[in-house]
Amino acid sequence: MSFVETGRSKPGREMLLRLGDRLQIPFRDRNRILLAAGYAPAFPEHPFGGPELAPVRDALDRILKSHEPYPAVVFDRHWNLVAANAAIQPLIATIDPALLTPPVNVLRVGLALMPQIVNVYEVMKYFRDRLQRQLTATADVQLAQLLAEFENYLARENPGEETESDFAQNLGPVRVRAPGGGEWSFFGMFGTFDMPFEVTVSELAIELLFPADATTAAAFESLARLREEN
Repeated sequence: MSFVETGRSKPGREMLLRLGDRLQIPFRDRNRILLAAGYAPAFPEHPFGGPELAPVRDALDRILKSHEPYPAVVFDRHWNLVAANAAIQPLIATIDPALLTPPVNVLRVGLALMPQIVNVYEVMKYFRDRLQRQLTATADVQLAQLLAEFENYLARENPGEETESDFAQNLGPVRVRAPGGGEWSFFGMFGTFDMPFEVTVSELAIELLFPADATTAAAFESLARLREEN
């Protein structure tokens, strides 16, 4: 290892793969490291809509559908929307249609929803922290831009308050102002594929929202019935 670190020897393909695994480097970046060292990429990459990923799309469709009547979304490494279920519609009903033109960025839609969120700064800091950790792992330019947008929002809407904190550790249910009065309250579950077999799949994530109280559960069950009737 010391010879590799000091440039006295060139790491082999197996060494690079082992280092990437131990350091938990994203598959996309492991491929780039291999290419930079003169080796072929180790991990295949296919478009999400390609035939190779049909089983993945089927699995995600089943998850999204089975989670109704509660909201769920799937997004890629840049938080661009890949898929969503019908239950997400009540949450984005007031969004500027321009933000819903593909590619739809989940975080930018979230920024537009911030005025509807009761515990807005807790939520902002939580997602700011998630973005920061993701950026640390990838050094991705688009993620850096998204993080800057979050930081600017926090500084503009809450001037003078310290934004560097571990607030993300203390996030409770997300409380949203419901149309016509009252609140909806949600807690979330974030998931990725446990055994990703290629680059695109390794970068997919799914966010499931669950009602945090009986009022929210009843509201979304009622909205689902209305959609079925219409």
